[in-house]
Amino acid sequence: MQAINDFILAAAGQPWVLFLVFACCLIDGFFPPVPSESVVVGLAAVAATADVPNPLVLVVAAAAGAFCGDNIAYLIGRATGTSRWKWMRGHRAQRAFTWAGRELRKRPASLIMVARFVPIGRVAVNLTAGATHYAHSHFVGLTVLSAALWSSYSVAVGLFFGQWFEDNHLLGATIAIICAIVLGIGIDVALSRLRGSLQEEPVLDETDQPAPPADG
Repeated sequence: MQAINDFILAAAGQPWVLFLVFACCLIDGFFPPVPSESVVVGLAAVAATADVPNPLVLVVAAAAGAFCGDNIAYLIGRATGTSRWKWMRGHRAQRAFTWAGRELRKRPASLIMVARFVPIGRVAVNLTAGATHYAHSHFVGLTVLSAALWSSYSVAVGLFFGQWFEDNHLLGATIAIICAIVLGIGIDVALSRLRGSLQEEPVLDETDQPAPPADG
């Protein structure tokens, strides 16, 4: 176990780790299986007690990668639409794209901001924003802010949970990653419930129908 902790500590102090963070966050913007949250949170947990990598630099690297990845997804959506590939034409994917398109018309700023915290949700929203030709200048501005908030949140989670495991970096990183995943699932569930409530249309009973105007 000590050998593993020594390896984690040595790797966390290498400059190439920040390039790894940038690359993972960039690819995750349009390919969700890449675990960018796990990399950022895990390294932040190590930084909580080892001071490497520098937490502020980690925030900047993660934010830069997230921003670039989100905008690449936007450009892909603009170039290909949301039905070019087989996985896009699946029922679940099409439902996500339909919902994202509708919400982009109603509340684009809040949707783009919040979607950054949901791995699959961010890809659906970014691709749809490009496919529907949402103004790229507005999208860039929103993704600058959303990437900064997301990276700060991810590093903060890692720092918070990692501070209790000074002698076991592997355990600290593992617990921080699990907690980040649980928080992400919670955000996803909350968004799904909100989406369901927004989709419900009120139905009027006969007794609720407006009364006809009185004669005379």
